[in-house]
Amino acid sequence: MGARGLTRRGRATTASSVRTLAIVLATVGGVGYVPVAPGTAGSLAAVPLLPLLASLRDRAPMAGWLAVAAVLAVSIWAASRADEIFPGHDHGRIVIDELAGMVVAGLFVPGTWLATALAFVLFRLFDIVKPWPAGVIDRHVPRGIGVVGDDLVAGVYAGAAARLLLEVL
Repeated sequence: MGARGLTRRGRATTASSVRTLAIVLATVGGVGYVPVAPGTAGSLAAVPLLPLLASLRDRAPMAGWLAVAAVLAVSIWAASRADEIFPGHDHGRIVIDELAGMVVAGLFVPGTWLATALAFVLFRLFDIVKPWPAGVIDRHVPRGIGVVGDDLVAGVYAGAAARLLLEVL
């Protein structure tokens, strides 16, 4: 028996399972493998979550905020692990960062499909343009925080802009 009571084979199996879990989460169940625009596909995967999370926050605010925090924590963990597995920093297959950014954008808007669609379009714009400090985070912050951080900034910009547009229109 080795460290933590596992045999060598047990440790290898556990490491393989954790690696697989990280890839499945980071690619949002394989969405990151779509051949064209995987970031957009990852953002689309988050669309159904926004009204659900808004409803949860309205009915049970603490549970809603804990759910958002859990999404962000899992996103950073999975992106960090996947960033070590896939070649280069912030590989295109890692799309959990887009999902996390969309969830952040959803914090600013009501749980309607119109608000969700607007947040989606604005998030894609800000994720591509990478306004300050998103670009700096994307280029200079390593691992999961760097992979997810720029999308969280894009989510804040998208959510705030969507909220403003919804108030004005």
